[in-house]
Amino acid sequence: MAGNPYWKEDMTTAPDNGDVTNRIRAGLHTEVAKVVIGHGQTIDAVLAAIAVGGHLLLEGPPGVAKSLLAAAVGRACGLTVRRVQFTPDLLPSDLTGSLALRAGELVFRQGPIFANVVLADEINRTPPKTQAALLEAMQERQVTVDGTPHPLPDPFVVLATVNPIEFEGTYPLPEAQLDRFLMKLTIDYPSVEGEEELLRLRHSGVAPATLDDVLVVGDAGSFHAIRAEVDAVTVSDPIISYVASVVRKTRELPSVSLGASPRAAVHLLAAAKAWARISGRAYVIPDDVISLVPVVLRHRLILTPEAELDRFTPEQALQTALTTVPVPR
Repeated sequence: MAGNPYWKEDMTTAPDNGDVTNRIRAGLHTEVAKVVIGHGQTIDAVLAAIAVGGHLLLEGPPGVAKSLLAAAVGRACGLTVRRVQFTPDLLPSDLTGSLALRAGELVFRQGPIFANVVLADEINRTPPKTQAALLEAMQERQVTVDGTPHPLPDPFVVLATVNPIEFEGTYPLPEAQLDRFLMKLTIDYPSVEGEEELLRLRHSGVAPATLDDVLVVGDAGSFHAIRAEVDAVTVSDPIISYVASVVRKTRELPSVSLGASPRAAVHLLAAAKAWARISGRAYVIPDDVISLVPVVLRHRLILTPEAELDRFTPEQALQTALTTVPVPR
C-alpha cells in the first residue's frame, strides 16, 4: 500500500498448486479487474481477512472505488454484500435489526449487518452508541437484541471506509474498535496508466456497465476450505518470537504512548499465515511478517504529543521497531 516500503508490490505470480486459496485468488483478480483497475493488493487483503475472520479499514479520498471494489469482490466471492451509509442519526437498530409485531407476536427483523460482507461506509460519521453495536458484531460474530443473541453469517467481514480529508461532523473511532481491525489499508489515486485503463472500461452514463459481467468464482464453502488451508500453515518458533518481539518493541519506543496489543500480535501472525498461503507456501517466512507490520499495526499506535509535534508518524515508529529487532535467519 502507499507509504509502505515493505508491501509486496506484485503477488500476481503466486504459484497455483491446485489449492483452493490460489484458485479463488486467481478468479478474484480476473473478475474484479472487469470493474476496477489497480487494486490487486486490496483484493489480496480482503481475501486474507475473510480467510482468518478479520476486518478491514479502508482509508482514501472519495471516488477511488472503495465501495465498488467491495461490491465486486463480494459478487465474485458468491457472498452476500450489504452497504450501510453511516450518518450521525444512524441508530443501533438501523444496523442490527429490531423486534417487529407480526400476527400478534414479536419477531426479530434482521438488519443489514446480517451479510457476509458489510461495507460500513464512512464509519466515523456515526455516534459512539451505534459504533458500539458494530463492535459486538465484529468481536463476537453476533448481535444482541432485547437480550437475545443472534449469530451472524459465516464468513463475516466488515469493510469500513474512512475519508481522511473531512473531519467536521465525525466521531473518531475509539482505540478498542481500531484494535479489532485486522488491517488498515490506504487506497490512493491510480497511476496514469491505471486511470486511462479505467476510462476504457464500459460505462452506462457514469455507472460502471461491467459489474454484471463479474462471474462468481466461489461461495461460503470455498472460504471455509481456505480457512482450513491457512490454519494448516506452519510457523516456526523463531518466527513466533520475531512477531512477539516486534509487537512488544512498539510499546517500548519513546515516541509511542500506546503500543500494539497482544491482540495485534495474534492478528499479525494470522495475517502472515494467510499471506504465506496466498503466496503459495505452507509456511511463514520473515518477509511475510515484515511486509504486513505497517498495515496490521500502524492504526493501533498512539504517538506521544512530543512526537506528533515533531511530525513523527506511526509508519516511522514501526520502521524503527523493525530495524531494531533482529530478523530470524
